[in-house]
Amino acid sequence: MSRLIPVRETILAAAILVLLLLISSRFAGFIAPSNLANVFNDTAPLIILALGQMVVILTRCIDLSVAANLALTGMVVAMINVAMPGLPIPVILAVAVLLGAVMGAVNGILVWKLSIPPIVVTLGTMTIFRGIIFLISDGKWVNSHEMSPAFTAFPRMELLGLPVLSWAAIITIILFGIMMARTQFGRSIFAVGGNPHAAVYTGIDVGRTQFWAFVVSGALAGLTGYLWVSRFAVAYVDIAGGFELEVVAACVIGGISIAGGIGSVGGAVLGAIFLGVVKNALPVVNISPFWQLAISGSAILIAVAFNSRSGRTKGRIILKSAEATQ
Repeated sequence: MSRLIPVRETILAAAILVLLLLISSRFAGFIAPSNLANVFNDTAPLIILALGQMVVILTRCIDLSVAANLALTGMVVAMINVAMPGLPIPVILAVAVLLGAVMGAVNGILVWKLSIPPIVVTLGTMTIFRGIIFLISDGKWVNSHEMSPAFTAFPRMELLGLPVLSWAAIITIILFGIMMARTQFGRSIFAVGGNPHAAVYTGIDVGRTQFWAFVVSGALAGLTGYLWVSRFAVAYVDIAGGFELEVVAACVIGGISIAGGIGSVGGAVLGAIFLGVVKNALPVVNISPFWQLAISGSAILIAVAFNSRSGRTKGRIILKSAEATQ
């Protein structure tokens, strides 16, 4: 596994560079530093959500409710801002993260305590969360003129030349890099996904670890909900519709194994950046954005096929080693 991950990241990074070179041959301005910074800023929500999804997938689960979590949290904080425009932004951020974590905890409890398959749980909560948005908003939009200037300005504020939205993604990457490599929780996530039966014998509670993975994913979805709504200055029922598929795609393309236990922070980030470059490049080179779905789908199939082939190769090596010791 330690050799597989760097190879995957290297291949994906090379693919992104090749893609940038091909795009620059049609439009040289695309690779200008200022434009690349804008592409990263546009991709920041996907990066944040992909890191949360990575933790869940590594534990052999999946969270299809992240976009609905994002939408519900965004609507709630937008309505709070309309009702209390003077509420400080740190309080709004805390509410968003806490609300997202609670929704993630609901998923985690259903998977942990009731042993319901994660895909079934999160498909159900995805629909429930979207329904709650309609109920609390009565199907109405919250538009920019109803939001306070501080509420919409926060993600656009620049620090050292980058918007706060970009810094949120960068800080999340750093924190997750430390968490996955240096903490007991990070090691537990890999252990649970790699071999849950062996993890039990080492004293790791598999269900509890999966529960906290969902909480982490939900908290990041909540944070992204505020950043998304404040950046685009609008909140409505179908916000980020279908975005959960892009999040899963970013993880799979980045080498996060659906079978669990294999993946890295760098891989998830590169997978998100790959999709971000594709999404921003298609209009530039006069290709219909609808091709993004086909490109993303093809990338997923290639990534899954590569993962499957690597798994079979690893299996053959193990068998040969076992034969050699007999």
